[in-house]
Amino acid sequence: MYRLIYKSRSIEPIDWDLVSAILETSKAQNVERGITGVLLASGTHFLQVLEGSFEGVNALYCAIVRDPRHDEIQLVSFSCVEERLFEGWAMHGLGLFNFNHELAQQLMATYGERDGEVRFPNQEWQVLAMINDIRRSDT
Repeated sequence: MYRLIYKSRSIEPIDWDLVSAILETSKAQNVERGITGVLLASGTHFLQVLEGSFEGVNALYCAIVRDPRHDEIQLVSFSCVEERLFEGWAMHGLGLFNFNHELAQQLMATYGERDGEVRFPNQEWQVLAMINDIRRSDT
C-alpha cells in the first residue's frame, strides 16, 4: 500500500463547482483503480492525498501532473504505508474556502498563510495533522 501527497496552484480561482467536478470524475475512476484519498482546496491551491497500489497511485499522479488546470505541482511525499487512512473515500473533498472564519484563522495560525489563504504544508506529517484538525472540527 502506498500514499502519495502533492500540492499545486490552480490556474483559475477555485470554487466548490470546480472541486465537485473533480470529485465526480475521480470517484468513479478511483473505485475501479482501488484508490482512496482526500482533496483539499483553498481559493488558489490544491492538496491531495492518494492511497492504493504503487502502480495505481503512480499512474494517477502522472495523469494529474498533465492536467492543465494547475501548475507549480510539488510532490510532498510518496511512501509505503501499512494501511489506508481514508478507507471508504474513493475521493473526499474539503473546500477550505467554505470553512467558518474561526477555523480558517486557527488553521492559518497553525500552518501558515499564503495569498490570504491557509498555506498547505510541505511535510507529510503536517499534511496529515492538518487533515486531522479539519476532520475534528466537523464533529
